[in-house]
Amino acid sequence: MRSVRGLIAGIAATVISSSFAFAQVPQGYPADYQKLIDAAKKEGKVVIYSTTDAKVAAPIIKDFQSMFPGVTVEFNDMNSTELYNRYVSEQAAGAASGDVVWSSIVDATFQLGKDYGVAYKSPEVEHLPKAAVWKDTVWGMTYEPVALIYNKRLLKPEEVPHTHAALAQLVSGQADRFRNKVTTYDIEASGFGFMLAAQDVQANPGYFDYLKSVAKGGLVLQSTTGTMMERVSSGENLLGFNILGSYAETRAKTDPSIGVVYTSDYTLVLPRVMFVSKSSPHRHAAELWVDYLLSRRGQTVVGKEADLPPIRDDIELNTGRAALAKQFGDALKLIPLNESLLTYLDQDKRLEFVAKWKAAIGG
Repeated sequence: MRSVRGLIAGIAATVISSSFAFAQVPQGYPADYQKLIDAAKKEGKVVIYSTTDAKVAAPIIKDFQSMFPGVTVEFNDMNSTELYNRYVSEQAAGAASGDVVWSSIVDATFQLGKDYGVAYKSPEVEHLPKAAVWKDTVWGMTYEPVALIYNKRLLKPEEVPHTHAALAQLVSGQADRFRNKVTTYDIEASGFGFMLAAQDVQANPGYFDYLKSVAKGGLVLQSTTGTMMERVSSGENLLGFNILGSYAETRAKTDPSIGVVYTSDYTLVLPRVMFVSKSSPHRHAAELWVDYLLSRRGQTVVGKEADLPPIRDDIELNTGRAALAKQFGDALKLIPLNESLLTYLDQDKRLEFVAKWKAAIGG
């Protein structure tokens, strides 16, 4: 875990000591919103627990602190298991904990928000898809399609599959060529990988037959996106599926070996989610953080500087929701924030799903 107290301390100190005053209340916000800003200033900080890498979050934190000098961001970057276990144990013990939980593990974070989150009516929710808001308690703040990646040196353009069925046909039809050359998440080692597989089942009625075909030559299972991208880039693997598109696109900008495809039959879209803890001692600062991340300014920074696709449809970026919708239309399937996410968090159902998944890939 990396704990970043007032990330980029020199910059933060400069901003805080400058003559900047608190930002004016944004247009369209409640007339008394200044009270929330003043209360956040008195609290002095907001503690974030997140699975987002600190380097990715850095420009977001920097801009937030430039808007609201005096509200320091204490950013704790953890893996998903560490975040979940730490937060739950702190809540059970009544100990100091995160004010905001912000994670890409949609199902587990939704469950935490349902159990430990507090409702807050953000002025920005009207700019979000309805499926990205749950009872004004859990919010989605990115729109990240899940991708297929391939080695551009070793796969001809006409061979690249653009649907799940085409991927299954390609691999099963040339099992020897693709033997141990296709990689994806180990769903027993990766909560993120498990969540995507559980969503695939809901989007694709023939999912397990598809999985059997894709695993015809044997799947290479990994626990991290970085490892999968390295193996595809080197040619150790030819294809990787269920890769987070935002990371793949960032890698492809500087790696000519990596190609990125979004499948046209359906493409799952991940909303990184966040909630404010009902035990938060910095409630106003936490609400200010939520409003900033969902605001047009915050979402622009998310898209332009953090390389995460923003979820608002009024952000004019090629990676934003509006641009993606024009390009891929109904193929995009946003993972909805609702109780359906909890289905496979039941231990018995989870074990049953994992067993069926392992049987489909050959043990």
